Amino acid sequence: METDRLKTTLVGFAGAVAVLALLLYFVGVGDLLQYLGQADRSTVGLVIVVTVGWLFAWGLALRTVLGVLGESVSPLQTFLVFAGATFNNNVTPFGQAGGEPVTALLISEVTDTEYGTGLAAIASVDTLNFVPSISLALVGVAYFASTTTLGDRLETAATVVVALAVVVGGGLAVAWRSHERLEAGVVNLFSRVAEWAGEHVPRVSDPGRQGIKRRVSHFFEAIERVATNPRGLALALGFSGLGWFLQMLGLWLAFQAIGEPVSFPVVMFVVPIGAIAGMTPLPGGAGGIEAVLVFLLVAAPLSGVTKSVALAAVVIFRGAVFWVPIAIGGVVMGTVGAGART
Repeated sequence: METDRLKTTLVGFAGAVAVLALLLYFVGVGDLLQYLGQADRSTVGLVIVVTVGWLFAWGLALRTVLGVLGESVSPLQTFLVFAGATFNNNVTPFGQAGGEPVTALLISEVTDTEYGTGLAAIASVDTLNFVPSISLALVGVAYFASTTTLGDRLETAATVVVALAVVVGGGLAVAWRSHERLEAGVVNLFSRVAEWAGEHVPRVSDPGRQGIKRRVSHFFEAIERVATNPRGLALALGFSGLGWFLQMLGLWLAFQAIGEPVSFPVVMFVVPIGAIAGMTPLPGGAGGIEAVLVFLLVAAPLSGVTKSVALAAVVIFRGAVFWVPIAIGGVVMGTVGAGART
């Protein structure tokens, strides 16, 4: 199982490298290296500081959700846990979808709680993070629409954002109204999968339908507790919005670092849309997110940046957003893993 996961991760990183190489081919390496070489190091350092702030803000959102679920965790603990969560997303294909099951194990290990609680907590934070991202992207679209004419490519991007908001929002509403049927369906599905795995997969045992039902019910109960706590929701959304603002500030500072400033509404528009590319099979969205960001930055009205300028700023921004959690979260995962084995 570990070998299969390693192979999948390596294939994902190979795909990311291929996409980045293709992006460099179309943009050009010479100008990119020139912009990176002349970047102001102190401003690049601010990008790294802002990235740490983003992790801390979203860690506070996780802390708020865990508090609603009755788990008391310090801000430093949730910062480290969220760094570990982002590490998992960045080294696992399909980003959050692939990394969150491991993150739930990390949360349950650190907080000494059930796996279902950890999974419900990180799933709630992921869902809450969607609300500010789409809202800020729509604000950016509205700003551009009121000040200039959107091009065909940006109209397509804006349509995708609006459609995503409608589809995800409507899907969540339907799932909430029919959560009992959804819960029963999940139990049936997992029971069949567990039964098959217990018969055909070595060293895997079937916990039985009642065991699965108990765990699934615990997960849905935890989700319901979070969804019906207005104060906790408002506070978590506030921390989530702060995290998105800090990410946008990071990209804005990256342009400042290379001496090619852009207006803040530009980054307000492109950062949330670029994050959607994290749903690709590439680990942490590497390659896909960079390509989308460069595409949108060049196409955005009022930005006036070239492909080389856009890629240079994106390399600085994504270098911080991708590698800072890798560095911090890798230590966290290694420490927790070592503690679990002793």
